[in-house]
Amino acid sequence: MSELLGVEKVSFSYPGKDVLKDISLTLNTGEILCLMGPNGCGKTTLIDNIMAIHRPQAGRILLLGRPISEYKRHMLARNIAYVPQIHDITFPYTVKEVVMMGRTAYTGIFGEPSAEDEQICMEALRKVGAAQFAGKPYSRLSGGEVKMVLLARALGQRAPMIIMDEPTAHLDFKNELKFLEMIVELCRKEEIAILMVTHAPAHALYFESKGMKIKAAMMHNGVMAAYGAPCEVVTQENIARVYGVKARIDVIRDEEGREMKAVTLFETIKG
Repeated sequence: MSELLGVEKVSFSYPGKDVLKDISLTLNTGEILCLMGPNGCGKTTLIDNIMAIHRPQAGRILLLGRPISEYKRHMLARNIAYVPQIHDITFPYTVKEVVMMGRTAYTGIFGEPSAEDEQICMEALRKVGAAQFAGKPYSRLSGGEVKMVLLARALGQRAPMIIMDEPTAHLDFKNELKFLEMIVELCRKEEIAILMVTHAPAHALYFESKGMKIKAAMMHNGVMAAYGAPCEVVTQENIARVYGVKARIDVIRDEEGREMKAVTLFETIKG
C-alpha cells in the first residue's frame, strides 16, 4: 500500500484568523479517510490546501511524494478528482456531457473529446449504474442521480484520488446507503483512494464494518482532535468533546449475525 497523499504539520491562516494548526494525515492507495468535525472547524480550508487553492504558511503537502505546489493545474486534475456537495448547472447539458467535463484535464478546455474519451465516460457511467441517463438533461435528475453522475465525472478523470465533500448530503436513507455501497465497491475494485468530508461519524464506522482500509480524522477548532482507526476516533468521549453532544455507541448485529457499531445522539451538552 503506497502513500498517495501526505499532509505534514500544515498550518494556514486568513488575515487575522488562524484556521489550521499543525495538521498531519496520510492517505494511501485503496484507502478511505473520513474527515469529520463541526462547521467552521477547518475542514473546507484543509481541502482547499490539498487542492492547491490555498498554500499553507507552514508545513507541506505531498502528492505521490512531490510537493503539491510543483503540480500544474492540469496535472493536479489528473491526480485528484473532486465531487462537490452541491452542483447546479443551468445550461441544458446532457449527463454524458457533464461526465465528459472530467476529461478536460486531458483534452484541454477547448479540445475535442476523442472516441477514447467518450468510451471512458460511458464506462464511468456504467460503473455507477447511471449509463441509462447518458442522454438525459442533467438538470432533470433527482438528488441521488446527480450524486452518481458527479461520481462518474470524477471516475472519468482517471485520478488515483477522489475528494468528496459531504457526498450524501440531501440524500434519503436508501440513496445514502447506495452511495456508501458504491464507494466500498470502487475502493475494492479500482484501488481508488477517497478523502470523504462527512458530518456523519457513523459513515466511518460503516466502512470499518465492511472491512475497508479506513481511517478517521476528527477536527476541532483548526486542530486534529483525533486521528486513527474509526473505532478509536468515533467514541462517546470524542463526540462529546468535539461536537458538544451526548451520544452512545452500541455494537449491534443484523439478522445474519454481522456486527457493526451504531451511534445514537441524545442531547447537546449545555455550557
